[in-house]
Amino acid sequence: MKILFIGDIVGKPARLYLKEFLPSLIEREKFDWVIANGENSAGGSGLTEKVAKELFSCGIDILTTGDHAFKKKEILNILDTLSILRPLNYGDLAKGRGFIIKEKDSKKIAVVNLLGRVFMQPVDCPFKSISKILEEVLTQTKVVIVDVHAEATSEKLALGYFLAQKVSAVIGTHTHIPTADERILEGFTGYITDVGMTGPFDSILGRRKEDIIQRFLTNVPTRFYLADRDVRIQAVILEIEDVSGKCFSIKRVEYKKPD
Repeated sequence: MKILFIGDIVGKPARLYLKEFLPSLIEREKFDWVIANGENSAGGSGLTEKVAKELFSCGIDILTTGDHAFKKKEILNILDTLSILRPLNYGDLAKGRGFIIKEKDSKKIAVVNLLGRVFMQPVDCPFKSISKILEEVLTQTKVVIVDVHAEATSEKLALGYFLAQKVSAVIGTHTHIPTADERILEGFTGYITDVGMTGPFDSILGRRKEDIIQRFLTNVPTRFYLADRDVRIQAVILEIEDVSGKCFSIKRVEYKKPD
């Protein structure tokens, strides 16, 4: 099974490039599944029904989120009907679901969305939350991809080793900065601390440089406008054995929009 996992999609410039480039990439690389973190897709923060459907039309199969999952309130109306996840460790009372199991062309996959707690708002323990559902998930498919949306590198890596030999891949998101530590943990589980960002790179994490610098200089709250230049897609390609769920390859990729 060949899977593309796309880093945090930031705003309209990223969506336009995905619409232009992703269908041909899927056709060329013969991906079985495409997963993307979409929590910053709408206006740079949050997700709407219109934007989600736009991303699905590009070829994305499943959208994960993170701490901005509920930034746009209208997402609450579609969480139960579209293939969109909110963090599992928001708890059972939160709207939506924290994992999904899907099948396409006789290939079944599970995707789990976790949120970190270090340097972030309080949520349920991600370690305990996934432990509660993992046995059930593995009875339906051995191919399990976990998006760990977290700030601290140590927390992501700890979750990686905690889930090693249990899931197919643990993919870090949230910081918008890709890390160069992709590896196979315990000979089984693909891992990267952060897959990076899909959006404008002539920016600071997708926002206009001057807005961010001004905030650091003055401490005066100001709006951070989206940047729009040097758009790139950052992602990882996973190759996984269908039956065992073992990941035998994880590779970082970057696709730059031509000038």
